[in-house]
Amino acid sequence: MKVTTAALVAAAVAQELRKPSSERTWHGHLAGFIPYDFRPPTLARFQAAWWNPDDPRIFTDRVFGVGWSINLGRVVKLTLEKAA
Repeated sequence: MKVTTAALVAAAVAQELRKPSSERTWHGHLAGFIPYDFRPPTLARFQAAWWNPDDPRIFTDRVFGVGWSINLGRVVKLTLEKAA
């Protein structure tokens, strides 16, 4: 798992470094679907990724790094709707 993660981080950094410096955003997707984000995290991005009950996605883009986060707000909302 560590090797896979390291390879994905290296691929994301390489993807950004291939762009001209003025076009580097340090966030995007590898192979069109694996999200990455190396920008400094913000409280708003943490909330959007981890606690956003109105977002239909359970798996959201990670706030920092490569991969996905779990939208706990959506999980709770679905659980409460199911229990009602």
